[in-house]
Amino acid sequence: MHTPLNTKTDELARQILQVIALIPYAKVATYGQIAKLAGLAKHARLVGYVLKNMDADTEIPWHRVINSQGKISLIKVNLQGENIQSLKLLAEGIVVIGDKINLKKYQWIND
Repeated sequence: MHTPLNTKTDELARQILQVIALIPYAKVATYGQIAKLAGLAKHARLVGYVLKNMDADTEIPWHRVINSQGKISLIKVNLQGENIQSLKLLAEGIVVIGDKINLKKYQWIND
């Protein structure tokens, strides 16, 4: 039996979102880290794709996912033109300088 592509994509997205939901308050994780924890090593771009297509006001803490350089990659802005991800991180006490977060200080280490 052949599984339609969208069903497989939905399943992969669900795996990714389950991991993102685990990121603790005031911590961040990288796209690659999320992919690896979801059992999809080397599929960081898929994580980015899933996040790009999410609604900004979802309960999933999408804003805690950043790139491997510690930078905000998603461009979702509010009506004032402010980066929503940056605002959400700042609200959690994560220092954002420009579009960069200190991974040594804020990266989630999944023990």
